[in-house]
Amino acid sequence: MAFTLTVNGATHSIDTDEDTPLLYVLRDELGLNGAKYGCGVGQCGACTVLSDGAPLRSCFVPAASLSGRAITTLEGLRAPDGTPHPLQRAFLAEQAGQCAYCIPGMILAAEALLREKPAPTEAEIRTALDANLCRCGSHNRIVRAIQRAAAERQR
Repeated sequence: MAFTLTVNGATHSIDTDEDTPLLYVLRDELGLNGAKYGCGVGQCGACTVLSDGAPLRSCFVPAASLSGRAITTLEGLRAPDGTPHPLQRAFLAEQAGQCAYCIPGMILAAEALLREKPAPTEAEIRTALDANLCRCGSHNRIVRAIQRAAAERQR
C-alpha cells in the first residue's frame, strides 16, 4: 500500500503493507532509530513519538493510519543547526539516562507535557510519564531533567 507520512517536517512516500507498525517504518524505511522497540504492545513507552503533538506508541499503530498527521521523533526535536533541544540538554545535565533505552520516549512524552503545561508540578510530571517505563530506576533524575527544561523554557 502506498501512502505519505510527514515525519520531522519532511514528507515521505511509503510503500509497505497497510498493517506495518509506524515504528518499523521509522526505523527500517526512514533510518530514524530514536524510537526503540520495547514490548511491542504499547505498554512500555520506548517507542513513543508525537503525532500532531500528542504522545503515540509507534510499535503497534499502523503507519498507514497516520497519513496526513505530523509525526515527530526524537531526531526531529533538534534545531536545524543540530543544536540539542532543551529537554535533551537537561537530560544530559541531570545524567537522566543510565542505559538510555527509555530516554527517547521519556523526552517525547515530556515534550508533549511541556507544550500543554509549561510549568508542571512534580506530580504532573510523574503522572505524564507514568506509562513510560525505566528499568534502570532513573525516574528521579528524569523528573529533575524535565523540571530543569521547564525552568529553562520560562527564561
